[in-house]
Amino acid sequence: MISFELADPRIGGVMVTEALVSPDYRRAHVRLALQGTPAEQKTSLEAIEHAKAFLKVQLTERLQLFRTPDLHFEADLPAALAAKAPQILKRIKRGRAKA
Repeated sequence: MISFELADPRIGGVMVTEALVSPDYRRAHVRLALQGTPAEQKTSLEAIEHAKAFLKVQLTERLQLFRTPDLHFEADLPAALAAKAPQILKRIKRGRAKA
């Protein structure tokens, strides 16, 4: 929905990487992979926040939910850092972090 149905030109190169819904379906934390410069990423995130009500209505209609969660959007790790994350976690597990 974000990539194809939001007509806001500020939104570019956004993909949903994860959606974590609380057990009571009241909140949903949606992680987004944002492309572009940090300024473009911030602008895209602001545009998605602005479209939150539209997205919530669309989810309610399409999924026929009894209770639609409040959507909270956050930027996911950049691709370069996400690729390094397993290595960093291994170092932390071993107890010796390298600079």
